[in-house]
Amino acid sequence: MSLEILTDRIRTVVGTENSMVAKVKFATDEGVIFIDTTQVPNVVTNEDQEAQCTLEISSENALKMLDGDINPMMAYMTGKLKIKGDMGIAMKIAQVFGS
Repeated sequence: MSLEILTDRIRTVVGTENSMVAKVKFATDEGVIFIDTTQVPNVVTNEDQEAQCTLEISSENALKMLDGDINPMMAYMTGKLKIKGDMGIAMKIAQVFGS
């Protein structure tokens, strides 16, 4: 899977507006996906910017999480997902992906 496909999938899930106000970064084996929901419309890019929370996950597991095949909490507990930074924001992003 390409980083562009994963970025587009995340852009669709995040949408243009949501209640999560944060800067989150996915660090994958294929590159970075940066999400900024502090502005409207939300911004999803592949720029490596400063984030309040960084989620380290493989592209394959990120796609499985988006598809609902992997629960974000189970991914974290089994080491498939590593979180650096604000854990509260990580919980909010998990809710966004779970809906």
